[in-house]
Amino acid sequence: MRKPSTLALCVVCLFLLPSCSPRDFLTRRLAGDLIAASDTFGAPQRFQLRIGVVSNKDYLSPEYLELQHRGWISGSKAQCDPALAPPPCWDITLTPSGVDTFQSLIAPGDAEKQSFNIPAARRELVAITGIAKLGNSAAVEFTWKWIPLNEVGAALYPADTRYRSSASFRSYDDGWRLIERVPHPPEAFDESLKNAEPVR
Repeated sequence: MRKPSTLALCVVCLFLLPSCSPRDFLTRRLAGDLIAASDTFGAPQRFQLRIGVVSNKDYLSPEYLELQHRGWISGSKAQCDPALAPPPCWDITLTPSGVDTFQSLIAPGDAEKQSFNIPAARRELVAITGIAKLGNSAAVEFTWKWIPLNEVGAALYPADTRYRSSASFRSYDDGWRLIERVPHPPEAFDESLKNAEPVR
């Protein structure tokens, strides 16, 4: 008598199993997979180097100070264009060491330009640190770090610093999805990455 009821229970379970998807439950693993696979998170961080006359604000930025410290650029005082005022302005040039460092990173057609946009680093997810669910929405906090793509990236984006960000998720009929563009507050995913704070 027990065999037919066991068989019936197995058949019912087989019909119900396909209705469940791994995306139906927002776990730390699923949230991590969705964040890491997103175009926004995976986009490389680019650094724009301008040579020629730049403002004092640009010359004293942390990135340019690091490039000076490495001996890749040098600057001398220069006359300011009206768009770059107030003085002082600086004429930035690549040093021989800077030419060696940046030469392979600059696209062949850009060698004569005054501005170079080079890939420097990419993000790597370290951990999901929390999930707060409310109905069919969820906020996920996570930590991440930079992975330098080259020598310039290693100088500007240290791999040992961890950052904390958050992302919004929503449950749809096909499972949970990362919301990359939020039409109203809270903060959009790309803004959350830009405004990430180092973990202490």
